[in-house]
Amino acid sequence: MRNVLSIQSHVAYGHVGNAAAVFPLQRLGFEVWAVHTVQFSNHTGYGAWTGQVFAPEHIAAIVDGIDARGVLGSCDAVLSGYMGDAALGRAVVDSVARVRAANPRAVYCCDPVMGDVGRGFFVRPGIPEFMRDVAVPAADIVTPNQFELEYLTGITVRRIEDAVAAGAKLRATGPRFVLLTSLTREGAPDGSIEMLLDGPDGTWLVATPRLPLDPAPNGAGDCVAALFLARFLETGDGPAALAAAASGIHAVFDETAKAGTRELQLIAAQDRLRTDAGFAVAKMR
Repeated sequence: MRNVLSIQSHVAYGHVGNAAAVFPLQRLGFEVWAVHTVQFSNHTGYGAWTGQVFAPEHIAAIVDGIDARGVLGSCDAVLSGYMGDAALGRAVVDSVARVRAANPRAVYCCDPVMGDVGRGFFVRPGIPEFMRDVAVPAADIVTPNQFELEYLTGITVRRIEDAVAAGAKLRATGPRFVLLTSLTREGAPDGSIEMLLDGPDGTWLVATPRLPLDPAPNGAGDCVAALFLARFLETGDGPAALAAAASGIHAVFDETAKAGTRELQLIAAQDRLRTDAGFAVAKMR
């Protein structure tokens, strides 16, 4: 049994943060130790919500309790997402260091949640700089969307060459793998959405059909990060994990479109997370 420590936001209703990441990991056979950085009634895209952001001391205390069980050495990976504020982010990175001290082979997958195309930044001041300067360089895998990749690298992504250059530039800061979770570019096949993976052995591109989702559901990036991490831990193979993650999130989108809802249909898609065939990936370099 593989174990993942997932430190990110949580909602009671719907699927973002841990509510989008924990179930896919469990469905794929992983034990998940979920630590919530915030707990809200629902995601903030609705415009109104209740709940609170937890203090950094809360995060540290939960990890202290897990450590007291003597199990950090069996933790195979840490997954992080929305952090709330920079002080809380430091508690997350400190937790990664504690896991790595107990298990030097543990992988850190950082979803650098900061903003999105059209919305701009939606996190508190200080978080973008913290992600750029601290969290991303500490990670083995990072999973930015296009807006976040452009911020982290200063490269505007319009063409495939821009995306490849941005991925390589971000990897140079520390991560082994950069997964661009949503690529919109010139020359892309009509009616498609793409993801790009840049790693030490090359760059790969995968395209899936763009489905009619309006409004676009929140939490897709959180789910993709979990799916990619799960398959990477299983196989150690970046392109295979990319293909499986693309297949998994497409299955979730397909069930979401069928349901006509803005919330990801993870439960409806659960059997397809493993059984759907992976989309073909193309090596770009």
